[in-house]
Amino acid sequence: MSAVASRRSPRFVLSCIGIGLAAGLLSGLFGVGGGTVIVPMLVLLLHFDQRLAAGTSLAAIVPTATVGVISYAMHDSVAWIPALILAAFAVIGAQIGTWLLARLPQNALRWGFVVFLAFVIVMMFVVVPSRDAELVLTWGTGIALAALGLITGILAGLLGVGGGVVVVPALMIFFGTSDLIAKGTSLLMMIPTAISGTIGNLRRGNVDLLAAALIGGAACTTTALGAWLAALLDPAVANILFAVFLVFIAVQMALRALRSRRAR
Repeated sequence: MSAVASRRSPRFVLSCIGIGLAAGLLSGLFGVGGGTVIVPMLVLLLHFDQRLAAGTSLAAIVPTATVGVISYAMHDSVAWIPALILAAFAVIGAQIGTWLLARLPQNALRWGFVVFLAFVIVMMFVVVPSRDAELVLTWGTGIALAALGLITGILAGLLGVGGGVVVVPALMIFFGTSDLIAKGTSLLMMIPTAISGTIGNLRRGNVDLLAAALIGGAACTTTALGAWLAALLDPAVANILFAVFLVFIAVQMALRALRSRRAR
């Protein structure tokens, strides 16, 4: 079977749908893009190379995040202007991150990010903002959001991590935002960032449009369910689940660092 034919086989279609269902649920539940599920699954199940998997994942995130934002907006859990500030500076940061990619030691960065995630995981058990807490926009918070967006974009460019993994806990820990507003705002921030990245990836041929459509379509059916579950969960329980998710991300990043070191 040719490579093109295998990309149209029933196994390919079913795998993409399964990946999308899992990614959509996580996206709605935690306010993340779902790339942490999509990328490794595309590589493991369908043997995508890393660049094609990342580009396809980013394209699939656009409809997924859009449905997530609508779901959170129905509960008034989206801070619209702060999300746009985050997105604008994340786009700038991503360009800086990709420029730095060839100039900084990747392994040191990965271990640094693991340490950051360990700090966040601990803080998730210490800081549990009230569900009534809002993100009030002032000049001070505006500048802080711009800095957070820039850092998020740089990390995305350097390490390929989704913005939600950084933005959601940062909004809760440092801005005192409720978990629902943090997640809804994070999903809105991702949309322009993902569109911008997808345009660039399409030009470079790093997107499988069929896979992106199948994954994004399937994810849209479970994203609203994830957002609904997030609203039902007690904030403390939601924090524990998000901490477990971050442990998964940290382990993934540590394994990449170890594999890279052994490959030298």
